[in-house]
Amino acid sequence: MIRFLLLVAVMMMAPQLAVAQQLPTDIFNTPIDGSVAAWIIRTFGLLTVLSIAPGILIMVTSFPRFLIAFSILRSGMGLATTPSNMILTSMALFMTFYVMAPTMDRSWREGVQPLINNQITEAEAVALIAEPFRAFMTANTRDRDLALFVDIANERGQATIVDGQVDYRVLIPAFMLSEIRRGFEIGFLIILPFLVIDMVVATITMAMGMMMLPPTSISLPFKILFFVLIDGWNLLVGSLVRSFA
Repeated sequence: MIRFLLLVAVMMMAPQLAVAQQLPTDIFNTPIDGSVAAWIIRTFGLLTVLSIAPGILIMVTSFPRFLIAFSILRSGMGLATTPSNMILTSMALFMTFYVMAPTMDRSWREGVQPLINNQITEAEAVALIAEPFRAFMTANTRDRDLALFVDIANERGQATIVDGQVDYRVLIPAFMLSEIRRGFEIGFLIILPFLVIDMVVATITMAMGMMMLPPTSISLPFKILFFVLIDGWNLLVGSLVRSFA
């Protein structure tokens, strides 16, 4: 997580790094050479990056697919607050770091480290840092979703190709749409077995004349037992991780 935040900070603050390296003081301390304006801009930029980091995490990573699948699983089992939102979000977050680890390592190795070693310029570093994320999003974006936003951009007269590649303004919303769609597809497959259990239990209770007994109160233990016996968490997380290109 720390490495991801550092990557985001470098991407957003690369134009100010050259000025920052000339100052002998820390970024949070007022500079002694009188360049207070540059210090204010850098500090404001750092705080802005930290505030929008969660949004960037959702936009360009696998986080939405995990969270949607986990939430639909909880709803399908009929559990309102178990596991809690904090547990589901934490699981989705760490699974995201696991899936995105090769991408973040490549971004750190090809973009951040050469910039720290003064081997490349800030503009080159931004492109190199973002390139692995572009490759990940391109590999996991449906052609139909990408074509939708390309057509919308063309209708509005916006550029869709920058330096021979799809612009981020087109790629990122298409990637998010694809992730949400795949999350619901996986959630549909997850909820089907629990729906069958609910239908069977409801049929049995109706046949026995227990009209006033909610079927969900009887089916809940069976759904939990079924999910535990098939080692559901292992199957679900494994399938989700393998679903990424």
